[in-house]
Amino acid sequence: MRSDHHPAIIAFGLTLGLSATSLQAAPDAHQVRAWAASCAACHGTDGQAQQGAVKLAGRNGEELYKMLLAFKAGERPATVMQQHAKGYTDEELKLLAGWFAAQPDR
Repeated sequence: MRSDHHPAIIAFGLTLGLSATSLQAAPDAHQVRAWAASCAACHGTDGQAQQGAVKLAGRNGEELYKMLLAFKAGERPATVMQQHAKGYTDEELKLLAGWFAAQPDR
């Protein structure tokens, strides 16, 4: 595993640690990055979209979170996103949205 970390990932990890609202430990930045890696087939590594998919990197985190919640609730049409979103808790979706928002828009 690489030992160099992108500053946005480190900052995001610190934010995760400071914003835990339950007694359970918040997932660390590595866990959130692992969740985000499952999005790479369509949305590309670090949110840089594949052809025909939506670019996630650098977008507004709150906007992404609302879109993910709409997919989860079946309120937003898509081919597979409803099923993907249903696999995460609302808090996990919020963390994923924040992770993609923190990625540089190239």
